Amino acid sequence: MSASPRRRARSAIGEPAPVRVVLIVLTIAFLTAFLVLPLVLMFSQALAGGVAAYLAAIGDRDTLAAIRLTLVAAAIAVPLNAVFGVAAAWAIAKFDFRGKNLLITLIDLPFSVSPVIAGLVFILLFGAHGWFGAWLSAHDVRIVFALPGIVLATIFVTFPFVARELIPLMQAQGSSEEEAALTLGAGGWKLFWHVTLPNVRWGLLYGILLCNARAMGEFGAVSVVSGHIRGLTNTMPLHVEVLYNDYQFAAAFAVASLLALLALVTLGLKSLLEWRHGDELAALRGR
Repeated sequence: MSASPRRRARSAIGEPAPVRVVLIVLTIAFLTAFLVLPLVLMFSQALAGGVAAYLAAIGDRDTLAAIRLTLVAAAIAVPLNAVFGVAAAWAIAKFDFRGKNLLITLIDLPFSVSPVIAGLVFILLFGAHGWFGAWLSAHDVRIVFALPGIVLATIFVTFPFVARELIPLMQAQGSSEEEAALTLGAGGWKLFWHVTLPNVRWGLLYGILLCNARAMGEFGAVSVVSGHIRGLTNTMPLHVEVLYNDYQFAAAFAVASLLALLALVTLGLKSLLEWRHGDELAALRGR
């Protein structure tokens, strides 16, 4: 009688049962200590004063302004990064041109540069004493310590996510389907909408989810360019810091819980995509 698939998998691993048990226990203990327990403590602190106090903290004028600013910044940055990611991935995967490797390196730049450094760069460019500061002041244009600076900082730290998700998918697909569509008379836009985009739609949605989560949770770069003006330029992460520094711990944890809920929703949607379309994404990557 042949061994069951599960038993064959265990024998292929070759590790004795006690070793597997120890590794599993260590993994669960690590996740509990550094992921589950902090979340439980955060939500318990947020609700320590009761549901009424929690809702009052969320409904505070400055909190609502921070939520609104966070949503506006993400609503601007994420679509722009989606367009850039699709365009960059299409160019890199489908064409050969000079500077291609440089473009790939530049796309990865936000992963290697500290967000605080990125914020300082925008200060040097658009601040009152920056390269363009005099011209901006003369024309009454505000970039830093205003919404445009927050959006620029958010775009910078999040623009690799969509591109980096789509580039391997498009490279794995090759150009055979596009070439076939061209021979049948399809134009550029029709080719993109009916051939290229449907093949990468789940990867695109996956990248947009990650981009949105990072946009709403960004702290470093936005902190530098925002000016920390309460009710005007504080996003949700910055507002949490302000509340905590003011010893309003319950309110700080209440706002933080919203960010945690966003992260959990993003994780759930990500897991749902992997569960429903993981085989499709793996097949595209493995072509």
